Amino acid sequence: MAKDDSAPIILIVDDTPENLSLLSELLQPHYQVRAANSGRRALQVAASAPRPDLILLDVMMPEMDGYTVLGRLRDDPATAAIPVIFVTALDRSSDEERGLALGAVDYISKPIKPAVVLARVKAHLELKAARDWLQDRNAILEAEVARRLQENLLIQDVSIRALAHLAEIRDPETGNHLRRTQGYIRVLALHLRTHPRFAAFLTDHNIQALVKSAPLHDIGKVGIPDYILLKPGKLTPEECAIMQTHSRLGHDAIKLAERDADQPVEFLRLARDIAYYHHEKWDGSGYPVGLAGEAIPIPARLMALADVFDALVARRIYKEPLPFEQAVDVIRKGRGVHFDPAVVDAFLDHVDEFKAIAAHHADCEADSLAKLAQVSGLVTNNAQVGD
Repeated sequence: MAKDDSAPIILIVDDTPENLSLLSELLQPHYQVRAANSGRRALQVAASAPRPDLILLDVMMPEMDGYTVLGRLRDDPATAAIPVIFVTALDRSSDEERGLALGAVDYISKPIKPAVVLARVKAHLELKAARDWLQDRNAILEAEVARRLQENLLIQDVSIRALAHLAEIRDPETGNHLRRTQGYIRVLALHLRTHPRFAAFLTDHNIQALVKSAPLHDIGKVGIPDYILLKPGKLTPEECAIMQTHSRLGHDAIKLAERDADQPVEFLRLARDIAYYHHEKWDGSGYPVGLAGEAIPIPARLMALADVFDALVARRIYKEPLPFEQAVDVIRKGRGVHFDPAVVDAFLDHVDEFKAIAAHHADCEADSLAKLAQVSGLVTNNAQVGD
């Protein structure tokens, strides 16, 4: 009889009934004991729940010897970690070396000595218990690290959204603009990651960081006066010049956030490049620096197309939305002038995905009217304050 249900389980394997009986009588006062009289039966018992904590395995057996059984045990993930002690009449050092090389944890010679068997069994069960405890502890620690990492990522996402919505409060564009441009960026990045000019940068990690940072592209608009930001008509040249400073304001704000961080934050670096350079043009006629071609950072090249396309197809305080096909034509004509040709090609190859994103995150008419009313009120209030 087993000592109790919590006692370790030991599987003894031997084709000789007398040996099975001897080992069973020796071990049963201390452990739960199972027996198998062949290698094939041993494999079945070892794979059955509850699995043994230790196996005492005879080497010389018909049909399937102990070495073969051990090999099968190690090949099966369900039994690979069960410690195996060979119990055998073979006493050559080469036999012992072979067993240990195959993965046995110990070697007991026949005829067995009860005190030796009990001591070896006890020692290896304690080692297994310690190993299992460490594995469980590591699993708990890994789960905790994963939980905290997920929590940190969530905090990052919420912080990014909060900052982006701060700009949105003062800008007539809706929050769906952020979701749409994120979607457009993801489509472009995923379909350019095998392109020779983009593959080195557009790794899975960088794509994830790029999509995460995209909502901060216009964060600098919080520094633009309301009479310009919310103007329903065309801006004057002087007002345009002030509006264009939002790229530098966004860049500087994100750079300050990076400086306050204890260590480099990759998505902030990407957000800084996007905020600063997403109005640069492929032919060098953009702002704020006038970069051209490959000198424009890749994140900014992707956002340049995503932002312009969304501005074309969305309703803004100063314009009605452009029909989808006309917007596509504008992007097509900007190939090699406003936009990187490869980015335009990726866009044209996946226009349907852009259309689906635009439809899925379309601005609700009621929300748009409420937003227009809100910003109109802000303009009126600001005029009153200014007076």
